[in-house]
Amino acid sequence: QVYGIFYATSFLDLYRSPKSLTTSLHNKTVIVRRDEQYLFLVRVVVPYLGPSSDYVVVRMIPDNRLPPRHLHVVRTGKTSAVIKWESPYDSPDQDLLYAIAVKDLIRKSDRSYKIRSRNSTVEYTLNKLEPGGKYHVIVQLGNMSKDSSIKITTVSLSAPDALKIITENDHVLLFWKSLALKEKHFNESRGYEIHMLDGAMNISAYLGNTTDTFFKISNLKLGHNYTFTVQARCLFGSQLCGEPAVLLYDELGSGAGASSARAARSTDVAAVVVPILFLILLSLAVGFAVLYTKHRRLRSSFTAFANSHYSSRLGSAIFSSGDDLGEDDEDAPMITGFSDDVPMVIA
Repeated sequence: QVYGIFYATSFLDLYRSPKSLTTSLHNKTVIVRRDEQYLFLVRVVVPYLGPSSDYVVVRMIPDNRLPPRHLHVVRTGKTSAVIKWESPYDSPDQDLLYAIAVKDLIRKSDRSYKIRSRNSTVEYTLNKLEPGGKYHVIVQLGNMSKDSSIKITTVSLSAPDALKIITENDHVLLFWKSLALKEKHFNESRGYEIHMLDGAMNISAYLGNTTDTFFKISNLKLGHNYTFTVQARCLFGSQLCGEPAVLLYDELGSGAGASSARAARSTDVAAVVVPILFLILLSLAVGFAVLYTKHRRLRSSFTAFANSHYSSRLGSAIFSSGDDLGEDDEDAPMITGFSDDVPMVIA
């Protein structure tokens, strides 16, 4: 008889796609990895396929020289990064001491950390990193076994907002919002640096740096297209830089560039003129409303006055002299008598 030996690291693999070997003996040496747990079963395969035996679980002796597995970055920020890895073997039965080395590839400095964990999966947060920095992270067991490594690049500082250009007589001015308004890791004393690309000549130039939020640029050539960039100043060997804000400027003095500059000025003027015109129109509307109300009141008062001084019997208005004003008894005309030939009508 020939026996088949089937084995795998999980029940699913054992019944779907196990590894196997055959032997006609009643024992067999199987070479497997030292850091895994295996399931084994045996069955007759020749001259016929017999039923399988019960499975047995064999846990290999852990190898303390193995490296951490599946080291990767979970997420990165501007000044921190979260890394994650798995233990060298499944389900450690005791705390494992890990050594973490962080090498700054820009500043050429090193630092290290230690962490103990019995978990099969370990997560660790690296703090006090620099925006836009580059790091080499090494993780290994504390006994200086084989290591796993990964490279990390942190998120750079954001680009300044609202970059715009204003044309003056013999120069242009770049303006932008302070980066400190949205970046808590940015200090104004760090400043900004300005670069320019001449599209016609395909020449780039570093114009300088400033701690202000504006920059004056002179000696631009007519008919040339320019691209300006403003970013947080680079700190170390032009590597720790912020993201650039980009502005296209076409043909100084003519064409689209002049139009864009005029449009920028028109926008600024409109921002002031439109509210003023709105206030003027609002004031005129309120004034007309007041005049209309007064006119209505005056007309109503006149109508009431006319009705109170009109006699339907005489068919005419009745007014008192100035001396009689305020005397209620003499408001009506005096009746002197009746004529015999005038009929009296009593309603």
